[in-house]
Amino acid sequence: MDKFYNATMKMWASAIALRISDEWNGNTNENKEDVFLLKNVLENVLVKNPDECVKLIGTTIIEESYFDKI
Repeated sequence: MDKFYNATMKMWASAIALRISDEWNGNTNENKEDVFLLKNVLENVLVKNPDECVKLIGTTIIEESYFDKI
């Protein structure tokens, strides 16, 4: 599965990881290194597990239209 809803799995993994880490309640100015670490770990896990990544697309975590052109 190279592309899903007009985006690569890497793009989806990155967007999902960014959204989760950005909205994490531990995301404070004092914890920026932890936020960066969380984003990178999530992205790596999702890239290596595309079936799991796809499960998150179309949920309240990230909408299917995330990469649609406006």
